[in-house]
Amino acid sequence: MEDIVIKAENIGKYYRLGQINTGMFYLDAKSWISRKLGIEDKTLKIGESAGDRNGFWALDDINFEIEQGDRVGIIGKNGAGKSTLLKVISRVTAPTKGRIGIRGNVASLLEVGTGFHHDMTGRENIYLNGAILGMKRAEINEKIDDIIEFSEINEHIDTPVKRYSSGMYVRLAFAVAASLDSDILIADEVLAVGDAEFQKRALGRMNELSSRQGRTVLFVSHRMNAVKSLCRTGMLLDKGKIVLRDEIDKCITGYQSHLYEKKSFEDLSHYDNEFFELLEFKLVDQDGHDLAMPVENHDKAFVRIELNMKKIHHAFTTGYAIYNSEGILMYWSYSVDDYDENNNVKMGRNVLTGEIPNHFLNEGEYYIYFSASLHYIQWLVNPEVDSPCLKLYVQGGLSESPFWTMKRPGVCAPVLKWTVNNSGLI
Repeated sequence: MEDIVIKAENIGKYYRLGQINTGMFYLDAKSWISRKLGIEDKTLKIGESAGDRNGFWALDDINFEIEQGDRVGIIGKNGAGKSTLLKVISRVTAPTKGRIGIRGNVASLLEVGTGFHHDMTGRENIYLNGAILGMKRAEINEKIDDIIEFSEINEHIDTPVKRYSSGMYVRLAFAVAASLDSDILIADEVLAVGDAEFQKRALGRMNELSSRQGRTVLFVSHRMNAVKSLCRTGMLLDKGKIVLRDEIDKCITGYQSHLYEKKSFEDLSHYDNEFFELLEFKLVDQDGHDLAMPVENHDKAFVRIELNMKKIHHAFTTGYAIYNSEGILMYWSYSVDDYDENNNVKMGRNVLTGEIPNHFLNEGEYYIYFSASLHYIQWLVNPEVDSPCLKLYVQGGLSESPFWTMKRPGVCAPVLKWTVNNSGLI
């Protein structure tokens, strides 16, 4: 028990919808006072509980323990309760029911800008955050040069942070949280703002903090590659409940499978927008028939997208993203990759067919997500956030060689051309 730094017992968080629930201000005030004093709420009907009114449970009966030095990935679709859980752990908000025990200081990066005062400079915010974590000025003085160096905003450190870009903001916020003396580091999607080089350095720093300094790291991200590279264990959330608590690989596989189960048979009209109606999203063979599973590595398979275009935009793109069962992005493909100005979508019904390269995918399960956007302007359907999903299962056909009769090592298994020239050689 001495190694447990976070323990959640029957945690629940209830949010009411709307500003006024009873319809009368004095009744709302009376209900609020009753909850604060822990006494019976006289505004409720007989047999009614607070959860019966308009609202929802963002977290419902959450139980877990996290040991010191653990790197835990918290994953799930949007609205699953991930950010709410981190806010409860960070004590930004209190749970409606249950209790959470925390041993040690917590440094949180819940969103860009959390904990910073916009009118203060970057340097002043470093001291502010340090004071919030209970550090003395002398301790912050020892670390401030390293913080500024890691954030790479030396020239702007004495500029008010309200003038920072989102990337500068998050670099400084992460540098502060990772450098100051906290026992638990919480990061919620903050790396999505930084560039690729910063993401790599940030993941390396969190790994170092955990493995060398024994800090506990809780990490939320929709980028499964980042979660897999950092975390050892995971929690999969759905509708405010923990549906899986296991090794991170198993949680990522469960996440992909869970998304497929939720989305594979849903009403595609959910994704309609001002530009198009999504009429069909399916896997087909070379004859246009539904694709039979499993397919072999050398089989031809196609993604078929049928759209009813209601509005044309010059930057419109559509296609798919394909991930393996571990959440690793294999590739993205768009209809405009093979660009032909005369072959763009037109008003009305359009059927687009994109080939999945054969002799390329390894054995295993793959998840294919629909994508549509106005290029560098606006997401219409984001495959990394909310998108219909197809499952592709590849088994066999890895090569004609007798040496490969089972899954090959590696993420993919391309069958490439080789030549042998042995004529005239001694």
